[in-house]
Amino acid sequence: MKNVLKKALLINIFALAVLSASAQTTELNPIPTAMPSLAIAPDARGGGMGDAGVATAPDVYSQHWNPAKYAFSPSKSGFGLSYTPWLRKIVNDVALVYGVGYYKLGKENNQALSASIRYFSIGDVAITDAHGVFQNNVAPHEMAVDLGYSRKLTETFSGSVAIRYIRSDYSGADDGISSGSAFAADISGYNEFYIGQDTESLISLGFNISNIGTKISTTGGDRKDFLPTNLRLGGSIMYPLSQSGTLSLSVDLNKLLVPTRPIMNEGETADEFRNRLDNEYFNMSPIKGIFKSFGDAPGGFSEELKEIMWSVGAEYDYADSKRNRFRLRTGYFHENKMKGNRQYVSFGAGFKLTAFQLDVAYMLATAQQNPLDQTLRFSLAFDIDAMKNLWK
Repeated sequence: MKNVLKKALLINIFALAVLSASAQTTELNPIPTAMPSLAIAPDARGGGMGDAGVATAPDVYSQHWNPAKYAFSPSKSGFGLSYTPWLRKIVNDVALVYGVGYYKLGKENNQALSASIRYFSIGDVAITDAHGVFQNNVAPHEMAVDLGYSRKLTETFSGSVAIRYIRSDYSGADDGISSGSAFAADISGYNEFYIGQDTESLISLGFNISNIGTKISTTGGDRKDFLPTNLRLGGSIMYPLSQSGTLSLSVDLNKLLVPTRPIMNEGETADEFRNRLDNEYFNMSPIKGIFKSFGDAPGGFSEELKEIMWSVGAEYDYADSKRNRFRLRTGYFHENKMKGNRQYVSFGAGFKLTAFQLDVAYMLATAQQNPLDQTLRFSLAFDIDAMKNLWK
């Protein structure tokens, strides 16, 4: 029988799902999902602002936060690459790698095509037989590939749809674990407008319903788990401090559109609970689960409110006479203790030189240990039009 020598696999699965042995108690009742890596913020800009990004100014990495923002992008095309270490204090070969790009279409540049790929590597896992003799190495991973289309519907509002192929492959890591696939879609919108006669502050609002899709199984059995379908709402204000500097403040609200897993009732046998779990949870369709997620918490309305995660972020943007830019960021993310207790502050900085942009972010947990605690992550972005101008 195969065993995992390295503890990294199980550690990461449980860390990503934010579960524990007491997950089914009322004191700690998080919402488990499959493919938790889909919810990881891939870029250092959003990460530096406390994971706020649904209504921030458009950039290359809008595909994750709100693809509708691409229709308002000042650049015609661009691409980016980011690297996010995971559980770096425990292992050094677990990370999220993310690539993204977009291209604006139409005579008025009011449409855009975008695509991204994310690859979450668990690292190498050594497999042994029942006697502890090494057999081989496997590389469990999760990945997703998506394609988006966005379009301005009015002068101030744009909409977007995206489709996504998702694959989880833990096959070979242990008996009974296999690969699984799923399909999903995103629906998003973005609105921006100016207020004020002298300052002309830019107000932006956004929403993104992501990962609306099929369920996925990694065990090869009949039980399939929900994807992390998520509703993200937010707003942002960009205030000009001077001719060369602006200050942006952003707020995001998040809620998983996934039903709460039932808990065992007092006096209920294990078989009775297993049957009820199949009937009330595992046999539920994803669409029904979305609607049920608004009113199924065991603690009633007060617990439903605890399912809402919120982020606040700030960004200072300074541009010199040559339009090179320097940015400073900070933010805070909060999740209720009952639903996972992820709470952290973040700091970030960015520098743009003509066609090239580098962003970094650093996160510090303020509550329990977080997989990204004290992690430095990086993002690169390239403006293709600006690159072409350099060669003229």
